[in-house]
Amino acid sequence: MRSFLKKVIISLLNKFNILHYYNKSMAKEQKLIKEKKRISKTPRYNEGKFICNDQKIKFTDSSSFLFMYNEIFEKQIYNFKTNSNKPFIIDCGANIGLSIIYFKQLYPNATILGFEPDPGAFETLVYNIEQFHFSDVEVLEKGVWNSATTLRFFAEGADGGRVSLKSDKEKIKEIKTVRLKEYLNKHIDFLKIDIEGAETTVLMDCADALNNIDRIFVEYHSFEERQQDLQDLLKVLCEAGFRYNIQHVGIFSPNPFINISSYLKIDNQLNIFAYRI
Repeated sequence: MRSFLKKVIISLLNKFNILHYYNKSMAKEQKLIKEKKRISKTPRYNEGKFICNDQKIKFTDSSSFLFMYNEIFEKQIYNFKTNSNKPFIIDCGANIGLSIIYFKQLYPNATILGFEPDPGAFETLVYNIEQFHFSDVEVLEKGVWNSATTLRFFAEGADGGRVSLKSDKEKIKEIKTVRLKEYLNKHIDFLKIDIEGAETTVLMDCADALNNIDRIFVEYHSFEERQQDLQDLLKVLCEAGFRYNIQHVGIFSPNPFINISSYLKIDNQLNIFAYRI
């Protein structure tokens, strides 16, 4: 009886061409799993290429790539809905371009402006954008700040590049910055800010220009040797008319009264989703 039912089900699946798509989907999933496993064996801070749907994506670090791929393409943390058929997106901290690739897959007609100050990441970003032949994408090798200036930058070699701390002695480069506020004088559908600790400084400077923005993603970082300023960041968002949702990500301390976990001197990391209702 079971054998008969199995044959009937397979026959129906074949009739409606469902089995073909199911097998194709499963094969695609297995190929992706195999590719991620291959990438995971690549030593850290070594360049490589990830192959997905016959498209090559270059990366500078295997561990950060797999983390970002999971966050962006599998969890889809940047997913949003808009009535615009050509949304305008600003990507601060574009890194190697995974977020821009995701946004253009989500909204192919989107206009995107990206900023990335890390020279190594920027070179890879440009390569990846060119591989996809995107239109209406502009990327600048600059950081965002509260002024146009030159800053000392800790170039980690993955996704942890940041304005340097006093204790940073190695991997230091000088970067050029722009004042983000000067780019917020028009309607913006989505503003992404992942700038490794500079987020509060930048948002406080932009406070009176945030009314042009529909939604903001901020990755918040606190550092062991700096005063925490999450309260200032949230105040700016609230006073600009946003509600927010906060999720823990990355660095996590399961028993903070006993031990505080840290990585690259970051002792707390949060994803903040700011939106209007």
